[in-house]
Amino acid sequence: MSTTPMPRRQANHQPLTPLGALERSALVHPDRAAVIHGGAVTDYATLYARARQLGSAVRQAGLKPGAVVSALLFNTPPMVEAHFGIAMGGCVLNAINTRLSAEEIAYILDHAPSELVICDAALVPLLTDALARMVGSKPQVVTWSDPTEPAPHALGTEYETFLAGGDPGFDWLMPRDEWDTITLNYTSGTTGRPKGVLYHHRGATLLAQGNLLHARLAEPPVYLWTLPMFHCNGWCFPWSIVMAGGTQVCLRQVRAEAMWDAIARHRVTLMCGAPIVMSTLLQADERPAIDHQLRFWTAAAPPTEAILAAMAEAGIEVVHVYGLTEVYGPAVINEWLPEWWALPIAEQARLKARQGLRYGALEALEVLDPATLAPVPRDGQTMGEVMFRGNVVMKGYHRDPEATEAALGSGWFRSGDLAVCHPDGRIQLRDRAKDIIISGGENISSIEVENALASHPAVALAAVIGVPDEKWGERPVAHVELNAGAETSAAELIDHVRERLAHFKAPREVVFGTLPKTSTGKIQKYALRAAAAAAG
Repeated sequence: MSTTPMPRRQANHQPLTPLGALERSALVHPDRAAVIHGGAVTDYATLYARARQLGSAVRQAGLKPGAVVSALLFNTPPMVEAHFGIAMGGCVLNAINTRLSAEEIAYILDHAPSELVICDAALVPLLTDALARMVGSKPQVVTWSDPTEPAPHALGTEYETFLAGGDPGFDWLMPRDEWDTITLNYTSGTTGRPKGVLYHHRGATLLAQGNLLHARLAEPPVYLWTLPMFHCNGWCFPWSIVMAGGTQVCLRQVRAEAMWDAIARHRVTLMCGAPIVMSTLLQADERPAIDHQLRFWTAAAPPTEAILAAMAEAGIEVVHVYGLTEVYGPAVINEWLPEWWALPIAEQARLKARQGLRYGALEALEVLDPATLAPVPRDGQTMGEVMFRGNVVMKGYHRDPEATEAALGSGWFRSGDLAVCHPDGRIQLRDRAKDIIISGGENISSIEVENALASHPAVALAAVIGVPDEKWGERPVAHVELNAGAETSAAELIDHVRERLAHFKAPREVVFGTLPKTSTGKIQKYALRAAAAAAG
């Protein structure tokens, strides 16, 4: 065999990108339903034309390749279009968490920095507040008004008018290199300020394909949007479903009646979300019988025995996955063995609690000693740090070389999550090294909440821990030590935090008393967790 080097050529090497999937599905399935929202159905030919039109309109607005376009949108058609059209115009999509405060959104718009924002009309007051708080140049604004829930607010250019300025036949831009950035996703932050996670076209393609590999789909999926598309780009499912020629059913708000109506009406086969979404589903007074296969992918807190039993009774199979923003969403899945179905539900719940094994798109997943990087024993008891390596690990943190080096410099992405590894290779989380609380699928930094509490004049010390919650998976509880002679109430402190942070980050209860400390004055959170566990 010849050892002569063979050069890459245009004929045999193209950068990986998920964008071409839309072109293919429009060619193969032009009349198939691509997006459904209320009574409106968009076929693949139309979705492809609108995505190209959006890419063209962005360029007509003066944005150059690499410019950031932010989206403050719910799970609606413009958000699906943005996942293709923005990158088709050579720009970078930044999908912003709609639950954040105006101050947090202003920081993201400045840090990106965003040159254009596409905003849902209902969120215009929030965006207006955020724009007023910005310190840098204000972005152009495009507003979309949802015909299913019209809002009386308007700002900037109307979305359809903006789109009309673009060319539906636009010769969209392939990435120059698959390492080019396709999206920018801000984490919830672990020390107060969110970090901007950069995704490249290669990683987005591979994770999207990995979703399809592990979803075990027998036919084109009908996907119901119960996971926010602003969260890790909806775990890359906007691209996955288009690759499979499936249908995306939009859902503006996660409500039990609307979910069950969509499941029955459109024969939904796949949906994703935090434990709170499962709880919402199960709380419905009336629900239709399901005579088709429906899978629900959940992350964050593992499903309880009661939830598993109730979901099975409702005809829904639960799949437990794990990941982080830095690995494009789910990169670990609890691969279920067929013989496990015969086990008692309590044993199934015990096995479901494990995060599982690496995705096919991930090259390596290990639980390592954080100091030596040696693998921990596979005994289900020895804790180490979960680390990732491969093509579905982020490029790095936007404008933060120090944090990027700390996360990736060892040759692994260091998650900060502590876990054990079982004899079968499945990992299971035990704690979060950075004290992150996952409530309703949202990451809450205990440090950030503690800082907000400490800014109250009556507070001397504050410690925030997560405790199990049937509905939310976890909920934040604040333990507060007051200054001598000071007085305040739980309600006052909760309001104080809500004035400074997104409401979902605020504790739902406050416990007053002297906090346990080490000899050097450090608060012993493990003692607070033990006390909470003992109290049930």
